[in-house]
Amino acid sequence: MISAEQERYIFHKAYVPEHIVSLMVLLSKGEPFLIEDYIYFKKDNWLIFIGYPLEQQFVTKNFEKKLNEVIQQLKPEYTWFIAPEVSPSFARACRERESDQYYRVDLERVEISKNLRRAVEKASGELTVEKGKDILKEHEELIGEFMKREKLTPRVRELFLSMPQYITHSKTAVVLNARDKKENLSAFYIIELAAEKFATYVIGCHSKRNYVPYASDLLFFEMINLAREYEKKYINLGLGVNEGIRKFKEKWGGVPFLRYEFCEYTRGYPAMRKLLKSLGSKI
Repeated sequence: MISAEQERYIFHKAYVPEHIVSLMVLLSKGEPFLIEDYIYFKKDNWLIFIGYPLEQQFVTKNFEKKLNEVIQQLKPEYTWFIAPEVSPSFARACRERESDQYYRVDLERVEISKNLRRAVEKASGELTVEKGKDILKEHEELIGEFMKREKLTPRVRELFLSMPQYITHSKTAVVLNARDKKENLSAFYIIELAAEKFATYVIGCHSKRNYVPYASDLLFFEMINLAREYEKKYINLGLGVNEGIRKFKEKWGGVPFLRYEFCEYTRGYPAMRKLLKSLGSKI
């Protein structure tokens, strides 16, 4: 387990959302552990390993050594890991792979264009933004509507579906709601404020049924204000995901700042057995 002192240290050093222990525990239902510079989560027969070192520079060999140590000790049936880089040998062992980039907005440098300011002003004439701490039935309906029209990966779908329970238990998450003049929920964002240096954009979606132009832009603007209110240095916007999401993040000053590689494998996967045997002979 991770102690309260270790968790404070992690929040101080965190730079990706997966470093936020409270967030990951609530979403994964796993138990958190710290092995030198790396965090991992364990439950039953599975393991999630966060391959972004808290303090040291990422070195593929060091990452693979620590991951291998944990696997050899715990012998999970299923393992998922993320890291800035995956060696070819590890890549061959993955049953599932994803590559992306984390995006962020530097709050000291962000410049809001005239076009965006006009969009925000237009939306603010039709919408009221409120800060909340609850996911209500209307939020769940909007999530359902959003998931029907968007092609989401299974993990992203699970993230959206886990939000009601997550918000109920999180002390540091904020729900930004945009409501029209009839009090209908037009859009909402969920922001996590636990990390010392940054705010995390967790999810966001807008309604086509209660559609108001530029509702998402208004919420992005309010997210910037919220992050500044809590004296954050930047907002971690998560992954690029697809071209439409990347363009939206980029128009608000979001820039890619860190590679993201995801790998899934099982203990019975032949390539992984061969790789672990090879690594064990070298480390």
